[in-house]
Amino acid sequence: MKSNTMRIAVFAGDGIGPEVTEQAVRVLDKLGLSGLELLEGDVGGMAYRKHGHPLPPATIETARSADAILFGAVGDFDLDTLERHLRPEQAILGLRKELGLFANLRPARVFEGLEELTTLKPEVAREIDLLIVRELNGDVYFGEKGMRKTADGRREGYDMMSYAEDEVRRIARTGFEAAMKRRKKMCSVDKANVLETSQLWRDVVIETSAEFPEVELSHMYVDNAAMQLVKNPGDFDVIVTGNLFGDILSDQASMCVGSIGLLASASLAEGTYGLYEPIHGSAPDIAGKGLANPMATVLSAAMMLRYSFGLEEQASAIEAAVARALAAGVRGGDLGGSAGTRAIGDAIVDNL
Repeated sequence: MKSNTMRIAVFAGDGIGPEVTEQAVRVLDKLGLSGLELLEGDVGGMAYRKHGHPLPPATIETARSADAILFGAVGDFDLDTLERHLRPEQAILGLRKELGLFANLRPARVFEGLEELTTLKPEVAREIDLLIVRELNGDVYFGEKGMRKTADGRREGYDMMSYAEDEVRRIARTGFEAAMKRRKKMCSVDKANVLETSQLWRDVVIETSAEFPEVELSHMYVDNAAMQLVKNPGDFDVIVTGNLFGDILSDQASMCVGSIGLLASASLAEGTYGLYEPIHGSAPDIAGKGLANPMATVLSAAMMLRYSFGLEEQASAIEAAVARALAAGVRGGDLGGSAGTRAIGDAIVDNL
């Protein structure tokens, strides 16, 4: 990033994507950030309809010229019959590959007053304030896979799980660095009792911990981690884990806090480059109706300021504004309220 510029690519995408990103941009504008430049690009179903591909070359070029990406959502039921490489969801997968986005950061915490939205006991839910750091480019999702016949003629599916030590060390460092900005505790989740891949994972995480002596490191098998996320979620600060386990645990954590309408995420490359998006989808059933909750996208913008631009004060200000809006009773339909997209954006801007 150039010292005097903040080039942000805004890829609004499909469904409610344009509505929620509009409110996030309003919040960024309210901050009066110096050198802010917004770039637009087409992704997902709307890009396919305009350009014949969910991730056109021009969009990739725009992404490469930016310092970070603020992403809305992709998904269009009418295009689900296309060949897989042309479906809207390939836009986000393509950006991960093209930009080397290897680390997914997904925070989960319960905002004060919303404990009743989770199925956990209120006294348990209010203790949740954790960050899951998931490796995105390796593991069983990207290993050799296929269908074959056994010697006696039975069908057999196979998927190769593997990690090289440099891949583990890279995501471990991301987790440690995140922990240094939080409560300085990190739990590495694996299945080292049965998987050689996990044994390497654990060994490398321990080796890397020597670079971060201030961080308290612990280890947990993934099945136990799943139980503890329900039983004692407040014990976790940062969780670092592989692609498969991270996929499952991050979704579990999102349900522990009660609503996906409040959950942001970041996908980071080496250095400070990142893509920031809400974890919810395109919600085509409410698209264009002004009903979507933009808070997750606004909180994603806060993560962008923190991780890609080092603007901790501004990121915290956005998060506090969201918290104050919620405390004042401003809630969208996903939270049992009636506030519309614009009204929620107004409340956040007013609370900055």
